[in-house]
Amino acid sequence: MNRRHFLASTGSAAIALGVAPSLALAQGGRGYAYDWEIGPVIRGRNYSVGMPPHPAVTGDGWYFDFPGPRRRDGHVHYITRQSGPLDRARGIRIRFRIDARGGARFVPQEHPNLPAMLSLYLQENEDDWSGRGRGEFSRWYSPTDALIELTPGVHEATVMFDENWISVMGSNRNRNPREFSDMLARVGTVGMTFGSVRARGHGVYATAPARFELLDFDII
Repeated sequence: MNRRHFLASTGSAAIALGVAPSLALAQGGRGYAYDWEIGPVIRGRNYSVGMPPHPAVTGDGWYFDFPGPRRRDGHVHYITRQSGPLDRARGIRIRFRIDARGGARFVPQEHPNLPAMLSLYLQENEDDWSGRGRGEFSRWYSPTDALIELTPGVHEATVMFDENWISVMGSNRNRNPREFSDMLARVGTVGMTFGSVRARGHGVYATAPARFELLDFDII
């Protein structure tokens, strides 16, 4: 078991897709209300095909239902909220639960042969999504050994900012510590992405009804 996270429950639950999320606010771990968006939306196009613009609020956090059961039915890519600079923070802690009908599989829509993974995510304010110039270091994802495989149950992970985060063009914090540090001082967006180890935010769908519920998301 990866020391960074644990599976607190492996039970599956039959749930229904098709609930229409209507609100965008969710309670953070410290009791603040945050505005979360499902995307990314780039030049007017939402890459989370078949998804609503926001997750739905619960008493403990928020949830969304995975699209599926086929790739053409949709896939979820990014869920994010606005942030300020994080250069004085130490890391991010996340806790979430996945409920799924028995036999459900979580499939990366671009690399269906690989396990579906969740990554934590940081994005510099005013990033233009090009990946060119300074944009090479404007988006960062969890270290490879901190990715969380999407399986039913409760998962928890803490990823510190002194670990080896991965940049959008494939570099990492160890090779580019100054660029990572500079990005933390300019963070505008935080959240999570769904994909695989080879394509962190390129989308996931489920082959049977399944629900993701965020329980806590803390900047520490």
